Amino acid sequence: MRATVGDQLVVHGRNVGLPDHTAEIVEVRGEDGEPPYVVRFPDGRTNLVFPGPDSEVKHG
Repeated sequence: MRATVGDQLVVHGRNVGLPDHTAEIVEVRGEDGEPPYVVRFPDGRTNLVFPGPDSEVKHG
């Protein structure tokens, strides 16, 4: 998984009926776009995230 600042991180719901969570990547701390990422959620909170296999990066 590789990302740049401004990409979107989408974490898919783990169970049927749970919504996906989308956050903007505001900092890339790994080398060459690798995780971990600092992300900002729509409610304004930020978190350091180590995305799992239920996540994807949407570029642009």
